[in-house]
Amino acid sequence: MKNLVLVFARVPRLGAVKRRLARDLGARAALRFHRATLFHLLLRLVAERRFATVLCLTPDRSRLILPGRLGRRLRIHPQGPGDLGKRMERAFRAFPHRRVALIGSDIPALSPADLVRAFAALGRAEAAFGPAGDGGYWLVAQGPRRADRPFVAVRWSSRQALADTLRNFRHRRVIFLRTLRDVDTAADLHFSP
Repeated sequence: MKNLVLVFARVPRLGAVKRRLARDLGARAALRFHRATLFHLLLRLVAERRFATVLCLTPDRSRLILPGRLGRRLRIHPQGPGDLGKRMERAFRAFPHRRVALIGSDIPALSPADLVRAFAALGRAEAAFGPAGDGGYWLVAQGPRRADRPFVAVRWSSRQALADTLRNFRHRRVIFLRTLRDVDTAADLHFSP
């Protein structure tokens, strides 16, 4: 079975995506950024043959029309209800016998090579994390032997998100990938490639 990349994203809708960025740039600019970044990432990932990609969307009942080959090659899976941690845990549980890497859609410097490195790290550890510059993380990857409740008591969207998550992995070998920046505000755009 191929390794699996789960891309967590919101359906591109005006006023529903990148709200902190929208406060700085306006809702239309934030929507354009989200849509462009998401589709650019997905196009690069589906072209990669070393792993499969699934787009995990919220809200669940939304429809998303994907351009060209994305519509033919990409599987869409709902995130389901609950906070981010519950949705992430459910996504990992949906694919119990595979190496799975879960990423967001707002990391411009992310490349398929980063995901290949994450899967290689799972040969030496039970989990891999891609730290973000803001105290969170842009990737979490786990092999089939997973932490029981990996995303419990995490202060999401805070400087403590990675530290909180790592407490749930304290008895597991963890490897860290390179630090990347996600885009939450207009100031973050200045650090993007």
